[in-house]
Amino acid sequence: MFDDVLQRLGLAEENSGVYAGEWIENPGGPVIESVNPATGEAIARVRTAARSDYDRGVEQAELAFRSWRMLPAPRRGEIVRQLGLALRERKADLGLLVTLEAGKITSEGEGEVQEMIDMCDFSVGLSRQLYGLTMPSERPGHRMFEQWHPLGPVGIITAFNFPVAVWAWNATLAAVCGDSTIWKPSPHTPLAAIAVQNIVNRVLADGGIDGGVFNLCTGAGTEAGEWLAEDPRVPLVSATGSCAMGRSVGAAIARRLGRGLLELGGNNAVVLSDKADRDLALRAALFAAAGTAGQRCTTLRRLFLHESIAEEFTDRLVAGYRSIPIGNPWEDGVLMGPLISEQAVERMMRALDAIREQGGEILCGGNRLDRPGNFVEPVIARVRPDMPIVAEETFAPILYVMAYHDLEEAILAHNSVDQGLSSAIFTDSLAEAERFLSHAGSDCGIANVNIGTSGAEIGG
Repeated sequence: MFDDVLQRLGLAEENSGVYAGEWIENPGGPVIESVNPATGEAIARVRTAARSDYDRGVEQAELAFRSWRMLPAPRRGEIVRQLGLALRERKADLGLLVTLEAGKITSEGEGEVQEMIDMCDFSVGLSRQLYGLTMPSERPGHRMFEQWHPLGPVGIITAFNFPVAVWAWNATLAAVCGDSTIWKPSPHTPLAAIAVQNIVNRVLADGGIDGGVFNLCTGAGTEAGEWLAEDPRVPLVSATGSCAMGRSVGAAIARRLGRGLLELGGNNAVVLSDKADRDLALRAALFAAAGTAGQRCTTLRRLFLHESIAEEFTDRLVAGYRSIPIGNPWEDGVLMGPLISEQAVERMMRALDAIREQGGEILCGGNRLDRPGNFVEPVIARVRPDMPIVAEETFAPILYVMAYHDLEEAILAHNSVDQGLSSAIFTDSLAEAERFLSHAGSDCGIANVNIGTSGAEIGG
């Protein structure tokens, strides 16, 4: 059905998932299948890396780094600009592949590729702004200045839910700074990574650049990520995924005194004031909580409602949930696709059992759809903030609703969980908004006013 798209992206029935300056045709790791989560059918097979293949990739990255770092930064930026142009040419095809492999609806799949393009544009500008400070010296006849140097090969570990954009967040910036990269994609979405590598290879070849600047190491499980985290040849590792993954990777990097960038889970919350535009909040909550089938790091998971509007807003939210079109993510009109895997469905069902056992109430949803694929109904659950399940992040479309009396109570409950990625308040009160943004407000890295928690702008 989608064979033409795969062919245009350079994909076959079986593909090497390891690029080390050139494609390693027969890497020594297991063969894995990329499965369409909407149908349960295999899209294609991928040959993964053994340790020797990984080592070859790092060696190529080290070798390419020596010459890449000496190119003027604007010249490196020009290569990244060409990459942005190539991604524009393949936006529809690559976006559809993201839809097929990750289960994201088509607007989100193409939106993810657009984010890659935007990152290329952003990085090109930065390639002419790699400034350092000049400072007065206390020594006579001296000057003192700050000069930033490239680090070396950068490891990039990405998750299934943003299979290509997260690579671009890291790789485009690393490239203009003079660093080479080794990419370890999720085993759920290896084809998207291979397709991107094919695009990158063409750009580098046209620019006369050594292919080892960008390398790919697909693993069958967690081993390749562990190799990167423990490898002293890789001075910086950027890893996106679960908190459990971050604890493991972060500890391994720290043991060797490496540098780590961790973008992990977020038990994200919205505080809905009685002074808010409730129509605006309703639309935002629906998308933030059910979009991407609840599988974003910035998905809305906890909703604190002022007690005076809690019942009415919850009723409207339940009605909205029951109208969400669920189906094949490539079909027009569908707003929610499948979960990524059978294991993800099982985790969601265990969380629903925990909600009931701890005294919560399922207001709508929670059933698995009787069809092929990993489809479920999105859930709204009425809970208490002190229930243990509320402090966990289940990577699924489960929204917890809770009533609060005053803003201080809401902020206290909001900040009571370990995670702290994204947050929002809906209010028309400037005082409430400023309180939420203040030192005594949200403890999250992202704090929004009158917009949902999901998503983040590349410039921030």
